[in-house]
Amino acid sequence: MMALHPKIIDLTLDRVWRLLAALDNPQDKLPPVIHLAGTNGKGSTQAMIRAGLEAAGKSVHAYTSPHLARFQERIRLAGTLISEQHLTDILDRCYAANNGENITYFEITTVAGLLAFAETAADYTLLEVGLGGRLDATNVITPAISVITPIDLDHQQFLGDTLPEIAGEKAGIIKRGVPCVVGPQQDDAMDVIEATAAKLGAPLLAYGQHWHVSEENGRMVFQDETGLLDLPLPNLPGPHQIMNAGAALAVLRHLGCDAAACEAAVTQAFWPARMQRLTDHPYNQIAPGAELWLDGGHNPAAAHAIAATLDGLPKRATHLICGMLNTKDVTGYMAPLASFATHLHAVSIPGEANTLPATETAQAARDSGLTASSANDVAEAIATITKQEPHARILICGSLYLAGNVLRQG
Repeated sequence: MMALHPKIIDLTLDRVWRLLAALDNPQDKLPPVIHLAGTNGKGSTQAMIRAGLEAAGKSVHAYTSPHLARFQERIRLAGTLISEQHLTDILDRCYAANNGENITYFEITTVAGLLAFAETAADYTLLEVGLGGRLDATNVITPAISVITPIDLDHQQFLGDTLPEIAGEKAGIIKRGVPCVVGPQQDDAMDVIEATAAKLGAPLLAYGQHWHVSEENGRMVFQDETGLLDLPLPNLPGPHQIMNAGAALAVLRHLGCDAAACEAAVTQAFWPARMQRLTDHPYNQIAPGAELWLDGGHNPAAAHAIAATLDGLPKRATHLICGMLNTKDVTGYMAPLASFATHLHAVSIPGEANTLPATETAQAARDSGLTASSANDVAEAIATITKQEPHARILICGSLYLAGNVLRQG
């Protein structure tokens, strides 16, 4: 499939529409769709929506990308990851229907997900945008509700160099007359979202206007036009998850879910490699006294969220093991973390052609005010850290590809 198109990313919908038509338009046969776009937080928000709907007794399809450890993570059918045999059958049908035409890997696999969803009964479909929104392969549906999580600078080579340009691409998922839940946004992004919604007559349910969420006395308080909810803090760590939870709750309340479902959304969601504590991994055997964390965030906004999470943890010597792609804003990612890390240990991402060499990652860290060195791999870095500080806090970070490599070893 990857040989069907020379580029990994080529944003257009023409090839997707062609293949969908050849498969009798499965996108028109889906259970009601909740479509999510945004720079950061859309995966966590989706996970919380799913937890809430499932607690309400609903069966839920979910599509997400990229996968971490294995491809099946991208397609969840009525609550269960698609089986390898089912996935193979669906991909074979898509490949045959495509008949050798140009199509990207993400496009054909997205069509495969839509086909699987259309042929399996469920109450809802959660569909996460891959990149951008307007021309993303998932943007071929009319949803029951859209969601736009916080927008920031990322993937500028595809989406534009300014926040308004990027917001315009994300706002491309807004459909005529379809309600859209909007998480916290910078003013430039919100102006674009509001203008797009007004043009399309799409009602907005926006943070700070139609719903509010905050931490109060170790609890999370959510309020909208329906009333107030007093809930536990999200089980996904980090203060940014309160805002993600708020967006999820706004969706669930719009769909008529009760307080019990809303509480389940914030207490039962699981989303790997987002400030995930590793407690049962081979790396724990290398460092039995250390505290191991894993995060796949890779842009400056994600780094700010990580920094805020670290700031809320009990004080402890903190070491970063970082591997990044050469397409990312590396110094922008490093800067928010500089005051929280004792040392950064740079690694290259195994098997990744676009990895930034460890020596360059280490230099970028030094340029950002961190003390840094290179290591051959994550295990070596952990061993080096714990030899000096057996009880250190160790955060493996910088890329979802590095996070996936770690999880596959577990």
